[in-house]
Amino acid sequence: MTAVDDATAATLVRRRYSTDTETLIKYLGSMRRWLAAEEGIGDDLYDVLEQIVGERAQPAPDSLRRPKLDDALVRLRLPLPQRCRRGSAPPMDPAEAARITDHFRSATTELKQLAPHRTAVCPAREIARLIALADERPPPDQAVAHLRRYAFAILDVLDLMGDDA
Repeated sequence: MTAVDDATAATLVRRRYSTDTETLIKYLGSMRRWLAAEEGIGDDLYDVLEQIVGERAQPAPDSLRRPKLDDALVRLRLPLPQRCRRGSAPPMDPAEAARITDHFRSATTELKQLAPHRTAVCPAREIARLIALADERPPPDQAVAHLRRYAFAILDVLDLMGDDA
C-alpha cells in the first residue's frame, strides 16, 4: 500500500475518468491480459504432472514393440496379427487419486482464466476437454488412466500457452 499526501489525493480525485462502456471494456481487457502475463502456472502443478506422466508411465514391453514384419504387412495392406495388450496401470491409493484430481480441477479453473489471454487463438476445444475431464468421476480401478488423460489434456493447454517451465 502506498501513502499519498492530501494535495496528491485531491488531484487524483479531480481527474477526469471515463464512464464510456467501450473504453472500460478496453481497460478491462488490458488488465486481464496484464494479469495473465504476470501470473504463471505453479511449479507444484508440474510436479504432479511429472508424478502422473513420468513415474507411472511404463515403457511398452519388447513383445509389444512393432516388429519389422508389421511394417511389411502394413505396406501390403494386410491385417496385423492380434497381440496381447499391455496390462493395466498399477493401482493408486484412492486418497492420492482424489488429491491429484482436486489439484487438476483447480488447475483447470486457473487455465480457463489464463489460456484465452496467453494464446493467439482461444483454445476452446482444449478447454472444453479439460472441463469434461474435470466433471468425470471414474471408478477407482480406472483412476490412473483417467488421471493420465487429464494430465495430457493439461499439457496440451500448457503447450498452446507456451508455458514450459
